Amino acid sequence: MKNRSTVVEFIILGLSDDHHVNIHLFVVLLGFFLLTLIGNLIIVTLSLMDHRLQTPMYFFLRNFAVLEICFTSLIMPRFLYSLLTERKSISLPGCFLQMLLGFVLAACMFCHGAVMSFDRYMAICHPLRYGTIMNGRVCFQLVLSCWVMSFLLIFPPTFMVVLLPFCGPNIINHFCCDTAALLQLSCMDTGHLEVMIFVSTTVLLLGTLTVTIISYGCIISTIMRIPSTTGRKKAFSTCSAHFLVVVILYSSSIFRFIRPAQRDVRDFDKIVAFMYCVVAPLFNPYIYALRNEQIKESLKDACGRAFSKCLRL
Repeated sequence: MKNRSTVVEFIILGLSDDHHVNIHLFVVLLGFFLLTLIGNLIIVTLSLMDHRLQTPMYFFLRNFAVLEICFTSLIMPRFLYSLLTERKSISLPGCFLQMLLGFVLAACMFCHGAVMSFDRYMAICHPLRYGTIMNGRVCFQLVLSCWVMSFLLIFPPTFMVVLLPFCGPNIINHFCCDTAALLQLSCMDTGHLEVMIFVSTTVLLLGTLTVTIISYGCIISTIMRIPSTTGRKKAFSTCSAHFLVVVILYSSSIFRFIRPAQRDVRDFDKIVAFMYCVVAPLFNPYIYALRNEQIKESLKDACGRAFSKCLRL
């Protein structure tokens, strides 16, 4: 494919054309964005500073938090800027960069989610061997494999979208640069590329979902054998919260990506994308980590130390 584009910029429509609605959206989404950043930054900071959190579980949580910070920072600032200023244009290189990095980061987040569920399976179902198996080297290799798998599965078909010619129109019916919207705007046949994207996203989503379901299935089976009713309720409370994130993230992503007609863009797709681009990243730090007793204890200690220093000053 040879790029013969005559389009020099894209116009991203966003979620609404009404200025007053966009102002309200800006306020709400700015709050979402700040809460997502604050929650993930707390996880990263605490897991680096507190020696009690130097375990595989928090190592994976820290990496997952860094991915979420990068992903939301890639999508949200430009979206917020367009809501506030009504400036909806984006250059071709800017759009392509957002799409490439966004899809690779999102794929890596799905892989990390599967690795985190496997880590919880090892910790709960094989506690005696957990420390031996999940050592530092294995944890590093698992994180590295997430990046490699994400790059190999997602980058080639996404990069081929960059090589497509765009001759006009240049209006993207979305709030960010998305493959489906760009495929729809291309002035050449994209059938083979749609198949590649369909196959790669199907392998990624169903593969990571299978690992997650099997891991949590084994975890629930182990929890059911806990003699203490209080212990079972506590474990189920944690699992149910995790399942809520999994349901939101995978249901919206599967609905959007696992369909052969990848260039078929509907208005409802923007709402679905909003769920996995904005809502799920907001919930993740608070459900996966900040409800955790060790994290809460570490946060309390850190706040106490900071308060003591302020008093001495």
